[in-house]
Amino acid sequence: MRLGRLVLYARDVEAMVGFYEKHFAFKPLRQANDRIIELVASDGGANLMIHPAGQAQKMGQSLVKLVFDVEDVEAFCTKCAGDGLEFGSLHRADSYVFANAKDPCGNSISVSSRSFRQSPGRR
Repeated sequence: MRLGRLVLYARDVEAMVGFYEKHFAFKPLRQANDRIIELVASDGGANLMIHPAGQAQKMGQSLVKLVFDVEDVEAFCTKCAGDGLEFGSLHRADSYVFANAKDPCGNSISVSSRSFRQSPGRR
């Protein structure tokens, strides 16, 4: 069973749609009379469903981080900086690199080369 969708709650739905469309190449799927906008992953990965937040929901108070697989993290972060998305410092881990940022609603996001690392037994 594969993970198909993640729901993100947003006060500003359009800002979230624009953010993930611009920086991560998601394509919005809008249906009449549906307040949820589904963002379709361009590479066949899990889709994001942007759902209007209720008044009592606190933005950015989640224990979830969205991690996007990026082969060249440094180049991606440089490109994003030119488009207005600032990532924090590059972190070097066990044979991979990652960097963290926040989306317009304060949700944690990360770009990571972990899935591209070469390790013994992995081809």
